[in-house]
Amino acid sequence: MDYVIIGAGPAGVIAAEALRSADPQGTVVLLCGEDEPPYSRMAIPYLLTGGIGEDGTYLRHGEGHFQSLGIDVRMARAASVDPDKGTITLEDGNSLHFDRLLIATGSHPSRPPVPGMDLPGVESCWTMDDARRIAESAKTGSRVVLMGAGFIGCIVLEALAARGVDLSVVETEDRMLPRMMDDAGAAMIKRWCESKGVRVLTATAVEAVTLADGGLQLSLSGGGTLDADLVVCATGVTPNMAFLEGSGIETDRGIVVDDRLQTSRDGIFAAGDVAQGPDFSTGETAIHAIQPTASEHGRIAAMNMAGIDTPYRGSLALNVLNTLGLISSSYGLWQGVEGGDRAVARDDEAFKYLRLEFDGDVLVGALALGLTQHVGVLRGLIQTKTPLGPWKDMLMRDPHIVMQAYLSCAQGAAARTHKG
Repeated sequence: MDYVIIGAGPAGVIAAEALRSADPQGTVVLLCGEDEPPYSRMAIPYLLTGGIGEDGTYLRHGEGHFQSLGIDVRMARAASVDPDKGTITLEDGNSLHFDRLLIATGSHPSRPPVPGMDLPGVESCWTMDDARRIAESAKTGSRVVLMGAGFIGCIVLEALAARGVDLSVVETEDRMLPRMMDDAGAAMIKRWCESKGVRVLTATAVEAVTLADGGLQLSLSGGGTLDADLVVCATGVTPNMAFLEGSGIETDRGIVVDDRLQTSRDGIFAAGDVAQGPDFSTGETAIHAIQPTASEHGRIAAMNMAGIDTPYRGSLALNVLNTLGLISSSYGLWQGVEGGDRAVARDDEAFKYLRLEFDGDVLVGALALGLTQHVGVLRGLIQTKTPLGPWKDMLMRDPHIVMQAYLSCAQGAAARTHKG
């Protein structure tokens, strides 16, 4: 069996290793679209802080790791896929045959249609080359403007602030982390950032970037301007699937996959940021562009590619973020469900916030700020859909006893299983 994996991020690497384990006789080719060893994009901010070197971003260490497993890593990019012939045409003109194909091509930064976004000094923070250019420009005291305060933007914010730059953040939405945090939590995060010397402008759009006085100037909605030595754009990403045009593989916001992570074409699978697959909370399809989902996608897709039937329960929307020392997290249906109940505990002065969302007596979503001890418990309750029974009313009065609720319910479930 000839297996080909397009994309050498976490999903692709884990899939390659899982395939080799499941099918020792098959050939496994891993196409890496960059002239770098397979690495984690989520490690780039740590590279910028100086916490790790470039090799610290690598997904696997040890010389000859992939070779020792019989995984053929090639620096090549796919130009097109022909499902009927079972072939991939590469950008260099060569082609590859496959019996089973995994598309794990991830995504690329998307920039707003703003004049001047192509000027030197306007960077994304997505690739190793991006990181090298940012490290060259983001010196202590440099004027840096970060466009975007979503999840990726706030990860980049942490790295830039650690470099000692004069940092301003511009976000078009009315709050930071608009898809991860509600108004109350986002307001706390903004106030926290400002207390650390970061200027944060929400409900503000960049309308143009121009050259000015040896640097850059950003024209803002409302008439203001910001001067910068460096602009870092983190305004969103788009799945890498343009090369599939004409292939007949169904796409929507991403590549549509079923509960085995197979696409609309037999023998072709998708995983990671490019895959639009089952959502644990809603039962619909969604893209969850986070590394834990990519890793699980890679493992499950590989099992099914190797003929080991492995259903996928769906990905949980889960984000955990460190913003200048303030930990925030969101889980599942954190905005709540129709007819559901909500419990809130809030301490603005201490930057602590906990919001629980219930459907009946089941926890379906949560937000937490400044409360790291709840991370695993909240995820566990949501993913197991544990009936809370009388604990639900107690949590409505005091959300902070969620650990006690979890332990009590888990022990009760274990006892029932043992008796059965």
